[in-house]
Amino acid sequence: MAKILLNDLLSINEDLVRVKLNKYNGEEDPRELYKQNPDAINNVWLLWYSNRRYFPNVGKLAICLVYIGGDSWLLTTVKRITKILPNVKNGIGYEAEEIEKYQKYYGRVIVKYHNTNRTPVRLYEKIKNKLEVVEILNSQYMGDEFPGYDNIRLSYDELSNVINRHAGGWFGALNNQKAVYLITDTSNGKLYVGSATAKNGMLWSRWSDYIANGHGGNKELVAIVNDTAKGFEYIKNNFQYTVLENFNSKVDDSYILQREAWWKKVLCSRKFGYNSN
Repeated sequence: MAKILLNDLLSINEDLVRVKLNKYNGEEDPRELYKQNPDAINNVWLLWYSNRRYFPNVGKLAICLVYIGGDSWLLTTVKRITKILPNVKNGIGYEAEEIEKYQKYYGRVIVKYHNTNRTPVRLYEKIKNKLEVVEILNSQYMGDEFPGYDNIRLSYDELSNVINRHAGGWFGALNNQKAVYLITDTSNGKLYVGSATAKNGMLWSRWSDYIANGHGGNKELVAIVNDTAKGFEYIKNNFQYTVLENFNSKVDDSYILQREAWWKKVLCSRKFGYNSN
């Protein structure tokens, strides 16, 4: 069976097109960063300035691939270089415009490519016949599928990513689920125990409230958001979300509330945390 190549989808016939192969740089994993903030990859990593200019030609295309394991790479954007900046700004040496006609492929096309060259930027012409399409995702890449209720541990950015992109596996798992959940302030260790019941729209809806305003209507968390020294940014930078117990939709709400009260006692979240009742 004939291989389907990336260029079968993109049909790029221009010269001097370059591919940026983004891998772990010793400090950050671009795969994890892309799940939290795609712009950080598509604007910063792709357009990063090096002592040797990666994209020396204005008007040429730059293809961004992110390493996701094995010989697999994720296509995240294709941009046209519009300007080489005379002065590097925050590490970025170029300005570029995204190619809209390829937008349906961004974050969805996975290609196989065995990279034996340490150079992070390659000429597309030299490797395009080796970039084999192995999967096209139904929705934008979210990394691993839903890990199970016992393995949920999400930062605000990660939870926001799940909610805002309506991640299929996660939505199916959380939308009809009741739960007792835990919010941890990672800067000081303070805890908040909450519950998701039919009355407040199940776990997906309840956590969507936190993404929308940071506090979900909880008194102590509202105070943080309204604090001029902290605000919503404090929530975004420090809060982590996990599940203590999960229950199917048929379990009575009163039992969920009993379990919530139990966990508040066990974790002393009224005395030392953010629970006010």
